[in-house]
Amino acid sequence: MSEKKYTEQEVEKIKDHILEVLEMVIDPELGIDIVNLGLVYEIRFEDSGYTEIDMTLTTMGCPLADLLTDQIYDVIREVKEVTKVEVKLVWTPAWTVERMSRYARIALGIR
Repeated sequence: MSEKKYTEQEVEKIKDHILEVLEMVIDPELGIDIVNLGLVYEIRFEDSGYTEIDMTLTTMGCPLADLLTDQIYDVIREVKEVTKVEVKLVWTPAWTVERMSRYARIALGIR
């Protein structure tokens, strides 16, 4: 079976859809999704459907790593083009409040 070849535009659309479903993954301590918190650093999507998501946490010892990762695996099923996903926790660059969206900062009362 040959793998489908996606155009650059199709890949960007798939990555946008992945970001959309990742907005359903809520940090239970902050009540904001991981995308608006700025925790998702990069999404790599291959023609085979294999997808890697680089993400970080607000702190290195965050006890929510497994919970958030499990939620990512659950919601990613909504993206039919993704056949396999791997979540990679990265620590560089370090997460800062500046990575948060305007929406997240307002919701948390941060200026």
